[in-house]
Amino acid sequence: MPLGTGSTAQPFAHLQAQHATLYRQVLDVFVRAKQRFTVHLRPEDVVAEIGAGPSLESIRAALDQLAEWGNLRADPDTGRVTTVEDFHRARYLYQLSPEGHAVEQAVAAYEAALGRRGALQSVALSDIAEQLRALLVVAESAAAGELPDAAKTHLLMMSLVDRFTGLADNAQAFMASLRRAIDFADADVAAFLAYKEQLITYLERFIADLANRGAEIALLARQIEAAGVAPLLLVAARREAADAAPTEAPEGTETRPDATGTGAEADPAAGTRVPPTAGVTDDVGADAGGPHSQDAAVGEALDGWRERWTGLRDWFVSTDGSRPSQARLLRTAAIGAIRQLLGTVAAINERRSGRSDRTADFRRLALWFAQAPDDEAAHRLWHTAFGLSPARHLTVTAETLAAVERQPVAAATPWAQAPRLEISPRLRRTGSYERRGSPNRVLDRSEQRRLLAERMRHEAEQTARARAALATSGPVALSELARLDSAEFRLFLQLLGDALAASRPDRSETRTTTSDGTMAIRLCRVTGGAPVRIVTEDGVLAGPEHLIEIVDLVGAAR
Repeated sequence: MPLGTGSTAQPFAHLQAQHATLYRQVLDVFVRAKQRFTVHLRPEDVVAEIGAGPSLESIRAALDQLAEWGNLRADPDTGRVTTVEDFHRARYLYQLSPEGHAVEQAVAAYEAALGRRGALQSVALSDIAEQLRALLVVAESAAAGELPDAAKTHLLMMSLVDRFTGLADNAQAFMASLRRAIDFADADVAAFLAYKEQLITYLERFIADLANRGAEIALLARQIEAAGVAPLLLVAARREAADAAPTEAPEGTETRPDATGTGAEADPAAGTRVPPTAGVTDDVGADAGGPHSQDAAVGEALDGWRERWTGLRDWFVSTDGSRPSQARLLRTAAIGAIRQLLGTVAAINERRSGRSDRTADFRRLALWFAQAPDDEAAHRLWHTAFGLSPARHLTVTAETLAAVERQPVAAATPWAQAPRLEISPRLRRTGSYERRGSPNRVLDRSEQRRLLAERMRHEAEQTARARAALATSGPVALSELARLDSAEFRLFLQLLGDALAASRPDRSETRTTTSDGTMAIRLCRVTGGAPVRIVTEDGVLAGPEHLIEIVDLVGAAR
């Protein structure tokens, strides 16, 4: 039996062996040889492929060890035998064993997954929306009684799932690589600062595309479910199950034709009987395994398509009040990544500008302590740095201070051995050193209160005039608004911000009320409207055309 084909193969053992680097070089040679359709390699071929470095003896030892672990298959090399001595000398031809090939595929997949950066595929969002629009047409035709084309429906579903899977996997890989880039920004500050602008622009563009396309995809998914997605999933499952291999029927069961004699099949989805040609326009071969195996294959395929559709719908469609969609979570994570990027850049710029943090300050202080010439200098440095002075509330008499100056007391003197400290009798008797007497005169602040009330009244009147000026008798275009002064413009920006914050991508009209309940606003997009310019005392505000209606709720109540 050739070497490397035993039942005790350990093809992963070389990854943690002593000469793991050499083993990986040898196996890489065999992987490249397999890609060139080279079947066998001799030790000399491996040495020539690796180049300068390991010797022929070390390569032979590595080949024998890999063959023992099961990564390689060693066959006797009889092609160069010319004498009896050559025949008895051990010579082998080596090739990757099935186990070794599987290990190389696993290692390659592992390294590719670790090094994968991923991408935020805005183009994939457009493709998914386009495929959902085509699928909606098929669903509406099926709802009208027209049999859907099985091949077209199946291809649409597979293309949709493949595009969505790529979008989700790439987004997950990109966000993981982005977190690693932010965490290790200090490792290569120059490279991080060089591409941070492009990265922020890239994230902002994807966030905008995800907000717009995500709302469209969610709307299309709801429309397809309203038209009926179950028949489309059943068509795709039947066409996929047509290629399923036949299986043996369970013992004790008997394959019998349908009682109706029509050959109808049971619908695994709803328990109803569906004609075998329902939703299928192409010819599929008869199931050699009987109706039991065919029903089981259709049921398994249908469960898989239901899972895929549920995953796609939950990725874009949020459940009201309970669970946000994955697209919304991804958008939130991308916005948070932008904040982290900006915070990291600010921290890097702060360090590069020469500002010191607390850690650097303590390190510098420790250096100064180490460089102090004597203990007295160290004590002065300690007192200056930390300001640990005696209790400031304890005031002593002038005589006591003079005595301390004449006869200083060392800081290491125990309390019991130190001289007495004389304090003021008033502090001992009353607990306070301050002399008692009449309280301080209360200041008259009536003038300040009057000025404050006057300012508040003026601001309230200004706001009331702005509300009255902005209130409309009905919907008007933004381009028809009159010139706004500073107060009116500030109030208008507040109203516009509240309306835009309450808007949703799938709705063209927004209604909201200000937080103080004084005004209501209705904002409606104008499709195809030209950009407008609103002239104010503070400048010109430009934006897309909208219809706006502003109601002064305070004035209406009066």
